[in-house]
Amino acid sequence: MKRSEAREQAFKLLYSLQLIEDKDIEEQLNLFLEENNIVDNDAIEYIKDIIVGTNKNNSEIEKIISENIKSDWDITRISKIDLTLLKLGIYEIVYSKLPYKVVINEVVELAKKYGDDKSKAFVNGALAGVVKKGI
Repeated sequence: MKRSEAREQAFKLLYSLQLIEDKDIEEQLNLFLEENNIVDNDAIEYIKDIIVGTNKNNSEIEKIISENIKSDWDITRISKIDLTLLKLGIYEIVYSKLPYKVVINEVVELAKKYGDDKSKAFVNGALAGVVKKGI
């Protein structure tokens, strides 16, 4: 499984976890991998890292998001899809230290596919703000 495909799977799981209140991350992860027939060990480790890392650093990631959106916006106004994409992108840029150009490009592609008409520009702008601040 290619990295971009694994990233998309991680996005899907992250998104579904946003909608579940009482969640056992490990259980949800295992169910997702099984239901989607993901058996590639590299992909599994990559997805697991994103899910566990994003969950562990959620408060700090949300703070970074809040600092990189317009001052008259509140994080609660962001669609769940865009919020999930931002969390994914910020986790990979800030915590996984992946090349920001690759991450932003791939997350923007996911925004085009899953978001609304404004998602692409919104996600791109917020992630570019994170990079400019050198977080």
